[in-house]
Amino acid sequence: MITRRTLAAAAALALLGLPAAAEDWKAQYPELTFAVIPAENASGTVERYTPLANYLGKAIGVPVKLRVASDYAAVIEGQRAGNIQIAYYGAASLSRAVMTGVKIEPVVSPKHETGISGYYSVVYVLASSPYKTVADLKDKNLALVDPNSTSGNQAPRFFLRRAGYDVDKFFGKVFYAGSHENAVLALTQGTADAAANFWNSEADNNLARMLTKGIVKDAQGRPLAKDDFRIVFKSDLLAGDAYAVLSSLPDDLKAKIRDALLALPTADKAAFDRLSDGKDLGIIPATIQDYKPVIDMLRFNDEQRKKS
Repeated sequence: MITRRTLAAAAALALLGLPAAAEDWKAQYPELTFAVIPAENASGTVERYTPLANYLGKAIGVPVKLRVASDYAAVIEGQRAGNIQIAYYGAASLSRAVMTGVKIEPVVSPKHETGISGYYSVVYVLASSPYKTVADLKDKNLALVDPNSTSGNQAPRFFLRRAGYDVDKFFGKVFYAGSHENAVLALTQGTADAAANFWNSEADNNLARMLTKGIVKDAQGRPLAKDDFRIVFKSDLLAGDAYAVLSSLPDDLKAKIRDALLALPTADKAAFDRLSDGKDLGIIPATIQDYKPVIDMLRFNDEQRKKS
């Protein structure tokens, strides 16, 4: 209830240059949860994002708890329920969340070493295989990542169909590996003949990160190198990943989160570099309009699935 006393207090605060409700959101949000999609194994994800969660806690003023989701859907449903206030999404999972009514707002996106915020979907095969083009993979096994992955499912389905290849009809078997790392491992272990993955540049991509960690080996346990892989398909440029917040958060809290993320590259360079192994150039603002092409792509894929 607004009274004369309330108005007088607000006026006094205004004269002092202070907000009338200075961070009163802290009573409602004494702790925030930050969730990330699974691009690699759980321990690797924790190591990559824990410094960011710690930085955000200091910058925002309340503890930020990191949550490594079991799959993309867990992030979407966690935000739908209001249990996750901040989330890191791929373009397709963000778009799927919005399409299914989750009230979220993308706030920033990473800018890669190429100077853009987007990335590509690629299909890898082993260089030792006879497969030189997608056409050579007729009736072979394809490892995708997750139904809500951009580069690991939605983009390859869309762009391969545009090139004349219906994924579910062209390949002999299509399966979800669960993460980008697992898709590459399915290829190296012989479970798949080809694997979809994300690719930012020659130096910055999931395979390069795995090679740096020394976890890419063949079925006999021998270490593999970049030259042991071949890209047989590359999509058009896709909208970049995004950090998104619940629309229901107080405006001043959303602003604090956005400003903290934008400041990250200089405020905590070590935490920023950890996110991409030092490959990203910065962080730029993002809005839902940036993801309209991806939403259109998902709608097209959904319609094609209904026709199948």
